[in-house]
Amino acid sequence: MEYFKKALPQSPSVTQEIRDTVSRIISDVEREGITAVRRYSEMFDGWNPPSFRLSQHEIEEGLRVVDTGIARAIDFAIEQVSKFARLQLATLTEFEAETLPGVTLGQKQIPVNAVGSYIPGGRYPLMASAVMTVGVPKVAGVKRVVATAPVQRGTNRINPAQLYAMVKSGADEIFSIGGAQALAAMAFGIEDSPPLEPVDMIVGAGNAYVAEAKRQLFGVVGIDLLAGPTEVCILADETASPEVVAADLLAQAEHGTNSQSILVTTSRALAEATAREIDRQLQTLPTAAVAGQAWHELGEIILVESDEEMVRVSDQIASEHLEVQTRDPEWFLARLTNYGSLFLGHNATVVYGDKGIGTNHVLPTNRAARYTGGLWVGKFIKTVTWQKVTDAANRLVAPPIVTMADAEGMAGHAASARLRLVRD
Repeated sequence: MEYFKKALPQSPSVTQEIRDTVSRIISDVEREGITAVRRYSEMFDGWNPPSFRLSQHEIEEGLRVVDTGIARAIDFAIEQVSKFARLQLATLTEFEAETLPGVTLGQKQIPVNAVGSYIPGGRYPLMASAVMTVGVPKVAGVKRVVATAPVQRGTNRINPAQLYAMVKSGADEIFSIGGAQALAAMAFGIEDSPPLEPVDMIVGAGNAYVAEAKRQLFGVVGIDLLAGPTEVCILADETASPEVVAADLLAQAEHGTNSQSILVTTSRALAEATAREIDRQLQTLPTAAVAGQAWHELGEIILVESDEEMVRVSDQIASEHLEVQTRDPEWFLARLTNYGSLFLGHNATVVYGDKGIGTNHVLPTNRAARYTGGLWVGKFIKTVTWQKVTDAANRLVAPPIVTMADAEGMAGHAASARLRLVRD
């Protein structure tokens, strides 16, 4: 393995200052409720309305200004993401089976009752985030989905296109709250008018403060996953287009200056041509200030000797997004094991997945793809078990259970099982 270009050394993405700030916000919101939410909303967003909950009138006013072309694009994304979520839902089954004479065990699928979705609105007002984190839990059968997003500075309102995506994806309640205070408000509830009742689970992407808030609130509520700055890795051979590879690397780099883009290739000619093409595209890219810094500081080009080595390196990187632009993408599909979402062939771009081809864009980062996948409809469903035992079955089950309980010294457990034998 040879580094044609290597990332610069980086400081930790989550500092002690971020941890302390988030801890203070969460503690204050838990203790003070809406008073703390108002204080931090004013401090960070310059926003302190009479009520953070959007009224029907406010929603209608926001939707009225949405461009029809944008609305149609969002509708397309909702349709595709919902369709894929329904296909996933069909794979989750309930069953019951008699595993011993008189012993029936079963599995049941129960949706989470209430989910809070955070829709980021920092550098870019991401519309697809609402589709991914509001629409999918509704497909799962979640009865109540709360959506929160910060207001756009200077407008005192949630971005209308984001609002459209929240409403059309099925949000039951919408609040104009941003940052860590939004997540804390959903986790603990606040006395707004009407109140924001606590949710059972919070999901959605955001900056380092939002990600840290999810980490600290885990346990109080469930979370989707701890997602950091976005990542892309492209596996390519000499058949790939340098222009396309460069464009895909820069597309992810424009998310933020801390976004990493990596090319792993068996072709030195492609590595050289892609590096030149990145420089050329940055000259005209409107987001070059962000994408260029991200590429300069975090971008990498790695040369390897074979497809097999490309797979090994890719699995070590365990990227959030993984593109395969080679002569035989199916060969890689059969062998790759660590990625958040896989994009096969020259036509499959991360941009499609980000915006609404159907798969979810909330994905594992920081090598978490080694042990988890991304957000999906099953994340909003609890797979629970149940059991039923006849009187006659006690003679089969109780003796070995009593033996184990006695060996462990758990007399109460043993007594509980013995009583079944006596009653039988």
